[in-house]
Amino acid sequence: MLFPALFLDRDGVINVDHGYVHRIEQIEFIDGIFDLVRQARSKYYKVAVVTNQAGIGRGYYTEEDFNQLTEWMLCQFADVGASIDKVYFSPYHPIHAKGKYLKDDFSRKPKPGMLLKARDELQIDLSTSILIGDKESDIQAGIAAGVGTNLLLSQRATTSEDGPSFQSISSIQEALPYLRDFFRAK
Repeated sequence: MLFPALFLDRDGVINVDHGYVHRIEQIEFIDGIFDLVRQARSKYYKVAVVTNQAGIGRGYYTEEDFNQLTEWMLCQFADVGASIDKVYFSPYHPIHAKGKYLKDDFSRKPKPGMLLKARDELQIDLSTSILIGDKESDIQAGIAAGVGTNLLLSQRATTSEDGPSFQSISSIQEALPYLRDFFRAK
């Protein structure tokens, strides 16, 4: 059986993007994110984070720093009944990274690699899934992977339709109506 997923970018969607966030004290959760994940879980969505982390490739912080922060973040979500299934990250950058991280990897958004890996590992139906990102590259990755609903979280969001490939929202709460009860929708 395949399940829908709620895909979340991290910086700018889960937490305020202060630039290369990699320490607990830098985390400021976006208002409504815990409720959104709880609602998704109640409707049988898988929840996955898909995040570019070029700060690793640039040498600003290590994969170990990222993993420690990720474990802490996952505990914060689990503690409020909003568990996340898995976090996928891409430490690469095609121009500004160093060493092994200097490459145009298929995992780095706007390419769909992280989404396709999640599809395979978590048994996800991408066509019934939702992606929320705050950058054009997030939306491009969702479209390339075949995600059914792509939402751009932006302070410039409008209430009108943005087109067939994505819609804009100005707050996490505006994503709630897009969650459909998985078993009732069948």
